[in-house]
Amino acid sequence: MFLHGFPEAAFVWDDLLEHFARPENGGYRCVAPNLRGYEHSSAPTEVQAYRAKFLVQDILALIDAQCGADQALAALVAHDWGGALAWNLANQHPARLRQLVVINSPHPGPFVRAMQSHPAQQAASAYMNFLVQPDAAAQLSANGFARLLGFLRGHDDSLDGSHDLATQASVWLTPEMADRYRAVWSLGLQGGLNYYRASPLRPPSAQDRSILDVSLPPEMLHITVPTLVLWAQDDIALLPCLTEGLEQHIPDLKRVDIDGATHWVVHEQPERVIAEISAFLKPQ
Repeated sequence: MFLHGFPEAAFVWDDLLEHFARPENGGYRCVAPNLRGYEHSSAPTEVQAYRAKFLVQDILALIDAQCGADQALAALVAHDWGGALAWNLANQHPARLRQLVVINSPHPGPFVRAMQSHPAQQAASAYMNFLVQPDAAAQLSANGFARLLGFLRGHDDSLDGSHDLATQASVWLTPEMADRYRAVWSLGLQGGLNYYRASPLRPPSAQDRSILDVSLPPEMLHITVPTLVLWAQDDIALLPCLTEGLEQHIPDLKRVDIDGATHWVVHEQPERVIAEISAFLKPQ
């Protein structure tokens, strides 16, 4: 099962679905849902409907539907916000997945620590305080979603249009791919933005310093399933510091750093991502 992030949708996994479904590559039954709030999935208007416990319930229900009650996924692969759900699910329901692969999505332990005391990561995550603003969807939708396309082209971590990205076009973001993204965004952005609004984990600001009071007990951070963490080293919003100290929370951990890739590594280096996952997966 593959879980996408923001501002994406299930289609970002198409190449991986096709690869791992082939008999010579494991012959897996591959599923990639549009998460709550995305594309044609249900999109409640209440912010509280996007709290982690409800999002995890969505994934558990899908595992039940695809694998059977109390059965386990062969593997859960997740990126960005999908990774946040995957960390939660692996911690709370380890029997429902045999293996976990997380791509550029911070484990809550290092993330809370960085939000509280790592100035560079606090600055890199400042865009989160923009995304929770009431008019964020309107600003991101303006001029044909120009700011969101800029985010994909150059990973403008501000997301407020303050960086000039006109000369930083990414090879993978073809006109056809841009149209695919626009089609998803045209169905609404509020659902994806509500993930940020429902979470207390964002950098402190003059208006909201509640992150400084967050303390997560060790039992909420422990991951027992075999875990592969892939981290693109040029991710401007999620710095490599977020992988520091993972070993204390994940005894069975393999970490692979991917050079020359940004947050959009699944688009930029799909062959590398597939190769690393293939090397990690144990036979069904």
